[in-house]
Amino acid sequence: MADENIRILLVEDEPDHRLLFRKMLQSAGSRAKVIATDTLKSALDYLAHEPADIVLLDLRLPDSQGMETFASLHAQAPTVPVVVLSGMNDEQMALEAVRRGAQDYLVKGQFEAQLLGRAVRYAIERHRMREELRSLSLVDELTGLYNRRGFLVLAEQQQKIGRRTRRGFLLFFLDLDGLKEINDNFGHQEGDRAIVKASEVLKEAFRGSDIIARLGGDEFAVLAVEADTGAAQRPLLELEHELKELKARKELPYPLSLSIGVARSNPNNDESIEELLQQADAFMYEEKRNKRRARN
Repeated sequence: MADENIRILLVEDEPDHRLLFRKMLQSAGSRAKVIATDTLKSALDYLAHEPADIVLLDLRLPDSQGMETFASLHAQAPTVPVVVLSGMNDEQMALEAVRRGAQDYLVKGQFEAQLLGRAVRYAIERHRMREELRSLSLVDELTGLYNRRGFLVLAEQQQKIGRRTRRGFLLFFLDLDGLKEINDNFGHQEGDRAIVKASEVLKEAFRGSDIIARLGGDEFAVLAVEADTGAAQRPLLELEHELKELKARKELPYPLSLSIGVARSNPNNDESIEELLQQADAFMYEEKRNKRRARN
């Protein structure tokens, strides 16, 4: 990272940690300008008057604790990427911040200078790509998710990053069950409503940093960067929970369900995003066939 025009806002109340992070960034080759604050209020005051390209944010500050720290900063500066700095006991909270829109998190004491430099570079790179996509109208008008073209552009970018960092990802292919019956029985306007509700469920079930798209019609896709061995199961459980919650609220005159297929990308393999979509699509149709057999 050699861009001296980058402005990093470091929000950390421990003087020793502030000094360590500055030295790490310098060691990683950064000539960025680092502005350090030690409270949430001072960070918000800075962002209200000055620009920042990225925020390195400790969630535990003298005037704010936990998720409220990220939520307050993200609400004031939603267009600024955030990398959360967490303690070992706060990793689950850091993961929740990523689900709500943070670009990444780092556990204090478990990373070195090059990893910090990479995290900053990639967070800025991903965020800039997302902003460019919004300006290029690569968003589905009905749901506000990325459309197929937007998904492919972002997914291919993430695949390149994954190959450089040796990190795989999961690709979910989802199909809204029974859309034709909903259209036939309740009208196409209600069918559109079902698609919008499905998109809202996906946004709740997956992390804010995951790439969620409506590929067209009743088909959706999600790219989720792997965090651990439970990376595939966790969003599926969240998805099941959100669908049950929607049913309990009785917002729709029919049950909303999704068939799902998952493909795993290995950074050592050469599959294209389209090939991974085909794999996940095949698994999804197998699940849909199993549902039909169970009904019959």
